[in-house]
Amino acid sequence: MRKIAVLSLALSFILCDSQFSNNNDNVQGSGSTSCREICCLTSMSQNLGAVGEKITNLVEKIQLLEAKLQNTEKEVLELRSLTGGTPQVAFSAALRESGSGDTGPFTTATPLQYKRVFSNAGSNYNSATGIFTATVKGMYFFRFSMFNNLSQSPNSVVSLMKNGQRLTSVWDTSGTDANDMGSNAVVIPLNLGDSVYVELQPNRIVYDDGMNYNTFSGFLLFAM
Repeated sequence: MRKIAVLSLALSFILCDSQFSNNNDNVQGSGSTSCREICCLTSMSQNLGAVGEKITNLVEKIQLLEAKLQNTEKEVLELRSLTGGTPQVAFSAALRESGSGDTGPFTTATPLQYKRVFSNAGSNYNSATGIFTATVKGMYFFRFSMFNNLSQSPNSVVSLMKNGQRLTSVWDTSGTDANDMGSNAVVIPLNLGDSVYVELQPNRIVYDDGMNYNTFSGFLLFAM
């Protein structure tokens, strides 16, 4: 902007110089100098007024562009919150990676290790331990299913655990029918480092094969 103003002033002086050089022979005395100065000042004032108007228009355009830029930045942040900005945590796994047979019994309560991993976004589930560990504080959904043993006397009890505390269970320990299964689910808040897993209770058994009856799944509903 300063360069434009300086150039306008310089141009005004050149125009005045040119005008009075052409009329120099016709105008004599001290009065000619005053007239020349007045003319130059008038021309400078007019040019400065035009430059000021252009600067005002440019300032208004810049302010408009700044407002549009701020709105665009807000929209980008909103899009990030809906896509890459939101943590993505989800997993699903079945008990056996291959083959068929019973798991258990064990003399103590034992976390079930779901070996066949269907998905594990965020890598929060560990198939070697069967434990999900939260790396994002938030509200989560978990679901698990159980298929009882195929012996004549059902003997299956599993529980969903959070940090060693029982949340809910599925069981089948009576009756003469076989091929029974059940499931349960919870919505719970988790802090960083909280662990969730499915625990086979002492002296209990579950059966599975390639049909993948026993599953453990969960995902982040929203961060907090």
